[in-house]
Amino acid sequence: MLEQDVVLQLVREAQDGNEEAKTKLVEENSPLIKSVIRRYLGKGLEYDDLFQLGCLGFIKAIRNFKEDFGVKFSTYVVPMVMGEIKRFMRDDGAIKVSRAMKNLNIKINKYIENYFSEHKEKPSIENIAKFFKVEEEDVVLAMDSAKMPVSLYAPLEDEDSNLFVIDRVENENYDDSFMDNMALKEIINSLPPRERKIIVLRYFLDKTQSEIAKEFNISQVQVSRIENRVLSDLKKKLS
Repeated sequence: MLEQDVVLQLVREAQDGNEEAKTKLVEENSPLIKSVIRRYLGKGLEYDDLFQLGCLGFIKAIRNFKEDFGVKFSTYVVPMVMGEIKRFMRDDGAIKVSRAMKNLNIKINKYIENYFSEHKEKPSIENIAKFFKVEEEDVVLAMDSAKMPVSLYAPLEDEDSNLFVIDRVENENYDDSFMDNMALKEIINSLPPRERKIIVLRYFLDKTQSEIAKEFNISQVQVSRIENRVLSDLKKKLS
C-alpha cells in the first residue's frame, strides 16, 4: 500500500487530469476495491461487472475527494464504491429482499414493541444488533426492507418518486439524494461525538429538536443550527 502522503499527491495529480496518476491509484487500490465488491457476489451481477462498477465508484471518489474532509482517502473510497454498486443494483432491480431479511424485520418489530412497553423508549440500532447477534448494518437493512424511516436514506412512504428522508430536511437547497445509509455511516462515524449523537437521535431514533435540546441542555435553535451545519457538511462530502 502507498503511504498516505503519496496517495494524496497522486489524488491531486489525478484531479488535475494526470491519467497516469489515476491509473496508478486504481492499480494500487484494486485489492481494496475487490474486498468491497465481494459482499455483493451472488446478488445478480458477474464479478467483472462488479469490479467495473467498483472502479467507477473509485474514480468518482478521486474526483470528489477533498483533503479537508478529515478522513483518509481509503476511508472515503469504501462508501463511494459501495454506493455505486448498490445504486446500480437498485436501479437495475437486482436487489431482492431475502426471506431471511423479511423475517428479521418481523422479529425486530416485535422486539421494538416489547422494548418500548418495558422501557418507554425505542431501542438503539446497537441494542437491536446485540440482541439478535447481527451486524448493525443488517439491522438497518432489515428495517429499511419494509420501508421504515429509520435512516437518513430511508424511502418516504407517501411519495411515488425516489425520494428519501434526507430529501425532506428543512434546507431547500438539497436537490440531490444522499448515498445509501451504509455509505453514509462511514461519514457519520467521523463526526465529533456531540454532532454524531444529535444526528443519530434525530434520524435514527426519531427524537424531536426539543427533546434533544433538553438532553443536551441547550436551546432548540442551537440544535437546529448544529443539525443543519452537519447535514450541509455531509452533503458536501458526498457530492
